[in-house]
Amino acid sequence: MGTLAFDGDNLELTEEFLSRAYTPMQIGGDTEHTRARISRNVVGPVSIDLLDFDYDISHDADVMGKVCLCSVLSGTAERQIFHGEAGSFGPGDAFVYAPHDRPYSGVIRRARYNIVLFDPELLDRVAATVPGRRADPVRLTGDRPVSAAAARHLRQTIAYLRDGIFADPILSAQPLLISTATQLLAATVLTTLPNTALIDPTIEDRHDATPDTVRRAVAFIDDNAHLDLAVADIAAAVNVSVRTVQAAFLRHLDTTPMSHLRRVRLSKVHDDLVAADPATGTSVTAVAARWGFFELGRFAAAYSPRRPELRRG
Repeated sequence: MGTLAFDGDNLELTEEFLSRAYTPMQIGGDTEHTRARISRNVVGPVSIDLLDFDYDISHDADVMGKVCLCSVLSGTAERQIFHGEAGSFGPGDAFVYAPHDRPYSGVIRRARYNIVLFDPELLDRVAATVPGRRADPVRLTGDRPVSAAAARHLRQTIAYLRDGIFADPILSAQPLLISTATQLLAATVLTTLPNTALIDPTIEDRHDATPDTVRRAVAFIDDNAHLDLAVADIAAAVNVSVRTVQAAFLRHLDTTPMSHLRRVRLSKVHDDLVAADPATGTSVTAVAARWGFFELGRFAAAYSPRRPELRRG
């Protein structure tokens, strides 16, 4: 887990810090009232920043090279966005702050907000691809969620990660927790924001969704549950598309590949707890975190059929 922090009231120093932390930029504002507080937590390929400006700050920035999400807590964020259109966002809004491949500009008006940064390739890893064809990178085609419910889901996911794994140095040191968190974020972006990802299975996908596909995928999951796996990894291992393996699991097991992976990891938790020496003080939390479960309440609910005593906090 990496961290980064800034607390200053000098416009020039603020510009230098923002240019190092994000991308080269020029900023403007009231030179007499320029208090800025910025902090960053980094977990794996994702960072979540908290920015707090007590003055109006304008910015004209270069290409960032990362997907940049924003969740406004107070104040207003105004900037140029997709296709040169202007956008203004206030408390409760969650959106794409800047395109990853173009310069951006705008004004932050006495705002406190979260910025989430990650490489665009993370979306490619979660998105479906067409078999036998080179996959085109997923592109976000709009900056606003597709509905009010989608906006709420995106905002809640950012808060969930910010206040959960990103806030706990012990949890954020677990590789499978990092995998769970980053895939959750990418999947949320793909389901809440307009994009070019292919999701629905084609006729060919349904034709290939055979019991043999499921058997091979299950075997791969069972042998590799300790690794950082996405649906794309499972599909590649059995040489089918993501949509094929998803359709196969739904048709023959009435579940999804990631839900099956979750059950396998729950079984691994059970095995580790049974094998643990009580004298070592092994905790349920530590074992659960090692296998990718970072909210103990939900983990206990999922695990309770095996260990009913976990219901009692």
